[in-house]
Amino acid sequence: MNKKTIFTGLGGVILGAILMGVFGFISAPSAMITETESNFSHDETVQLITETAEGMGWAVPATHEIHNSVARGGWDVEKVTVIELCNVDLAGNILTGDENRIVSSMMPCRVAVYETSDGRVIVSRMNTGLMSSVFGGKVQEIMAIATDQTEIILGSVID
Repeated sequence: MNKKTIFTGLGGVILGAILMGVFGFISAPSAMITETESNFSHDETVQLITETAEGMGWAVPATHEIHNSVARGGWDVEKVTVIELCNVDLAGNILTGDENRIVSSMMPCRVAVYETSDGRVIVSRMNTGLMSSVFGGKVQEIMAIATDQTEIILGSVID
C-alpha cells in the first residue's frame, strides 16, 4: 500500500468520526427526552396519569408543582408538574444487587407535565429505554418493562 492510500483512508476515518460526533451531539437532546402533547388540560393530565398509574399497581410517591416552588423565588412561569412513578416490584428487582444500584439516581421514574406559553400541555419524559441500553443486562431488561408500562400509563393522555 502506498502512503497516499493510507493517508486517504486515515483521513476518511477521522472525518467520519468527527461527523458522527457532531451528529450525535446535535441529536442527543431529542433522543434522550421524549415530548408528546396531551389531549387534556394540565390539571386533568396530571390527574389522569396519577389515576392510571395507581390503577396499574404503580405507586405515585410524590408530585412536585415546580411552578409553585419557583414562584416563591419571584418567578412567574407556566405550570410545570413532575410526577414520580414507581413500580415497587421492578424497582426492588433492580435494587437487590449492588452492581445495579448505579441507576437508582434515575428512580423513581419521572414524568413532567408542563404548559407552553401558547396553551399547549406537554408530557415529557426521559427515554429510559435508550438510556438503559447503555447498562445492558438486568437493568436494561427491567427498565425496558418500566418504559413500556410508563408509555401505557401515558396513553391515557396522549395519542
